[in-house]
Amino acid sequence: MKAIVTGGAGFIGSNLVRLLLENGASVRVVDNFSSGHRINIQELVDKGQIELFEGDIRDADFVKSTVKDADVVFHMAACVGRQKSIDDPILDASTNVLGTVNVLEAMVKNHIPKVVYSSSAAIFGELITPTIDENHPQNADSPYGVTKLAAEKMILAYSGIYPELSGTCLRYFNIYGKNQRFDLYGNVIPIFAKRIYAGEPITIFGDGSQTRDFVNVKDVARANYLAAIASTPTDVYNLGSGSSITINELARMLIEISGRKTEIVYAPERPADVKHCKANADKAYEKLGFKAEVELYEGLAEYMKWFRDNCV
Repeated sequence: MKAIVTGGAGFIGSNLVRLLLENGASVRVVDNFSSGHRINIQELVDKGQIELFEGDIRDADFVKSTVKDADVVFHMAACVGRQKSIDDPILDASTNVLGTVNVLEAMVKNHIPKVVYSSSAAIFGELITPTIDENHPQNADSPYGVTKLAAEKMILAYSGIYPELSGTCLRYFNIYGKNQRFDLYGNVIPIFAKRIYAGEPITIFGDGSQTRDFVNVKDVARANYLAAIASTPTDVYNLGSGSSITINELARMLIEISGRKTEIVYAPERPADVKHCKANADKAYEKLGFKAEVELYEGLAEYMKWFRDNCV
């Protein structure tokens, strides 16, 4: 397999790159390092195991010159996060929508037959049911959710216009694992990890009874690989563990794993926070053969060790 990974230096992308190499693929990474970290892939570059092209997917000429000579494109490059999209909606839209169009145009011109797209559960907006399948209403309530949904629709449109092109859109729920570093727009797990190892209290908004579906990045990388090798028509899939945990339970689990004494403090509930969220990933199992395998406690223990060794 000849694979291109846009955003391949990022948290999820770098894990996928290593899995692809383990399965004998040749890999080209396209990244501008706006959110990805060079350290995630530098060893692979230095050893000549992957090709790296540094540039922005909003640059159509750059994309056309690099997105070629491949069997599949894993399109992960994106501007990520609800609050970030509210702060800078133009950057969000130009990256997630225009950047996706540039990738699709390059694929058509260079005869690349398959794209596996990293979408998001943010496309659903306010949730009507606690367990979410693919048919749940899609009422994205942030620029980020809107642009991820627009990119999905663009892939569906291109595959209709160009029958030789197929796409698989994977709607991620809450992903955690190795190479996930803390940032201002980060996931709850690296935020908690940072506070635990800094000796600071963990802040939980609301009463902590809200639930989330956490899936390990190793499982997400495997789902991308399965999507690439599957002979399935263009479609969308929810990607989660199919189970959920309260934020209170998550905090207690991380504190226990760390062996640190950490205080939990509670703050007022944030407006528009989702109360309960769990993926129905039956379709991914039936069509792609994907089922999450990493048990949460085991995955969190591995992550906390990685965070302590690399981010403290």
